[in-house]
Amino acid sequence: MAGARAAAAAASAGSSASSGNQPPQEPGLGELLEEFSRTQYRAKDGSGTGGSKVERIEKRCLELFGRDYCFSVIPNTNGDICGHYPRHIVFLEYESSEKEKDTFESTVQVSKLQDLIHRSKMARCRGRFVCPVILFKGKHICRSATLAGWGELYGRSGYNYFFSGGADDAWADVEDVTEEDCALRSGDTHLFDKVRGYDIKLLRYLSVKYICDLMVENKKVKFGMNVTSSEKVDKAQRYADFTLLSIPYPGCEFFKEYKDRDYMAEGLIFNWKQCWDLVQQTQNYLKLLLSLVNSDDDSGLLVHCISGWDRTPLFISLLRLSLWADGLIHTSLKPTEILYLTVAYDWFLFGHMLVDRLSKGEEIFFFCFNFLKHITSEEFSALKTQRRKSLPARDGGFTLEDICMLRRKDRGSTTSLGSDFSLVMESSPGATGSFTYEAVELVPAGAPTQAAWLAALSDRETRLQEVRSAFLAAYSSTVGLRAVAPSPSGAIGGLLEQFARGVGLRGISSNAL
Repeated sequence: MAGARAAAAAASAGSSASSGNQPPQEPGLGELLEEFSRTQYRAKDGSGTGGSKVERIEKRCLELFGRDYCFSVIPNTNGDICGHYPRHIVFLEYESSEKEKDTFESTVQVSKLQDLIHRSKMARCRGRFVCPVILFKGKHICRSATLAGWGELYGRSGYNYFFSGGADDAWADVEDVTEEDCALRSGDTHLFDKVRGYDIKLLRYLSVKYICDLMVENKKVKFGMNVTSSEKVDKAQRYADFTLLSIPYPGCEFFKEYKDRDYMAEGLIFNWKQCWDLVQQTQNYLKLLLSLVNSDDDSGLLVHCISGWDRTPLFISLLRLSLWADGLIHTSLKPTEILYLTVAYDWFLFGHMLVDRLSKGEEIFFFCFNFLKHITSEEFSALKTQRRKSLPARDGGFTLEDICMLRRKDRGSTTSLGSDFSLVMESSPGATGSFTYEAVELVPAGAPTQAAWLAALSDRETRLQEVRSAFLAAYSSTVGLRAVAPSPSGAIGGLLEQFARGVGLRGISSNAL
């Protein structure tokens, strides 16, 4: 692992030209999207064909992180740790000024962290271990895949013996068996204790308390067999000390319906017994995540789905952009810079399969950035203090109960989480009588004046609008929208009309759309 000073210095060398010289051309979002829509990122291919483009993207990310943070780099050369994680995994340590970068001293036990990562990577699907990606108020916001099952644990070990460098995708879809079958077939009842034990040690090292699971299922099922598992159904209750929030969210395949509805998310409802459409559901989940990271404790947060490269980057990206819009993280980055960073790092370098998703019309990536128009209001601002109050004293403020919509009988269910409710908050999986939730109201922080606070909120809206406009313009000129069949009247869809009015894109050919 390299120190932040050396990594940041190398990454920012091109941006520190003297005032009298023309700075070198920085890689733009268009170039990034073209590469992204051409191929899925693989760490082992970073120095191969097209490697120079990938290296430019990686270097640019390090430079942007280095603007506001001192960080260490976890080397993932050739995908030795994880085939679809960045070759340079950034571990943010603290916010910093330029002067502080010259005196950077790591705050972590580097060797211990590396050892935990190497030992814990087998615990999660595709080897996508718990990885910190955002630093807010000294807390790590992390991402990962869900827990690996027996078939992947044993299968990956054998497969990687013959094939190195992260070419392990085949084992993401192998048929799995339950932990009970594992004991019967192998007699090794300590396997899960060992690998998941290291996973838990890494979570604790990162001070993670909250685990937000976006899986709809308790266990992913293919061909009638369990493929992956989730912390919430770990029979040994290894994750009992964590607060597990089951917030089922539709997978990437659902976003084909979003595309087929002319990119309109309003009124689009997943097949659950709740009244939220896709907009309301995404808004409510984001509110929940923001309330957790904005709490007064020092606890970190983990967000994951199944593979950790569709739904997970959606919410990680929204968290990063929302906190940035409030001026709370990445404070020196302009709208085009934070957009580049989150597209490159949160999506591309963490292995989102944009090529495959586009071919199937599953435009979850596009949804993420078009969705920014729905989170510009003060409801989503972290420039508020979180005030807890008892449940009976509800007065219309935002509460976790408003998001949960649950009943006691739902807790601990082993059936599909999408059938009766949208969120479960658990402090001890499998235990009875331990269900708790708190009512939370978000109120304005103690700003010097109300006018200053309102000005900050207004600035938030402007910044998010600028990010969205920059994305729409770049996306339309590179990837392009896959328009649905034209209506009988010949009118273009609502989103395309927004393009024409908002970002000056009239005249785009139907082929490009």
